[in-house]
Amino acid sequence: MKNSILLYILFCVVYISNAQETGEDKLGAWYMYSGIHRLSNKLSINSVVQVREYETINNLNTLLLLTGLSYNINSNIVTTMGYGYLNINSSYENLPDENKINEHRIFEQVSLKNTLWKLRFEHRYRFEQRFLDYTNRKDTQYRTRYRLQVTMPLNDTFFINVYDEIFLNLQNDIFSQNRMYTALGMKINKSSKVQFGYLKNNFNSIAFDRLQIGISINTDFRNNKENNYIDKTSTSLTLNDQSKVLTSD
Repeated sequence: MKNSILLYILFCVVYISNAQETGEDKLGAWYMYSGIHRLSNKLSINSVVQVREYETINNLNTLLLLTGLSYNINSNIVTTMGYGYLNINSSYENLPDENKINEHRIFEQVSLKNTLWKLRFEHRYRFEQRFLDYTNRKDTQYRTRYRLQVTMPLNDTFFINVYDEIFLNLQNDIFSQNRMYTALGMKINKSSKVQFGYLKNNFNSIAFDRLQIGISINTDFRNNKENNYIDKTSTSLTLNDQSKVLTSD
């Protein structure tokens, strides 16, 4: 266990060092909360809050608020419809277009899950309708996203989470961005986890290095009969919503 954690830390240090050679020179941070609130065996409400800083504790870049309603077709297939609000200040990033943006976002997604050996895979397909309010104009854009995520439990407490996600526009330049992520997570108790990770966010003309610190807190509003059924059929860090790892949105 100790060797696995040391190897993970060494990997992160080398990865960040190499990334900083070709990216912009500010190491930012994303502070994240996510929650899954079970209403029944089939339905749940998701909640996400993210504060994205251009530097680790300075210069607010993005505030993201997101919620969605999920329907569990079975333990391996989950569909979600949701809404997100973003307040964006891109003046620090030297990206084209206006600096101040308010975005209202509607999205639909499907998540497919499976297990191979100790590895837990999730394929997430998302379609977004983005309503952008710039300083002097408004625009509507459409985007698709695909994320492959792999989670590996180290023991009953610690796990490693990695993913790669590509964003494709349905207008103008097809390529929007790509996110590569790796993190070490710790299960605090049955309903909450913390995660410490590193994100490489690649755009066409620039790349950003971001630390991520996140906490997930899940709640359960099902009756005792439903809870007893789930308790008998679930284990630590399984693929159901109660043990879903934290990711950026």
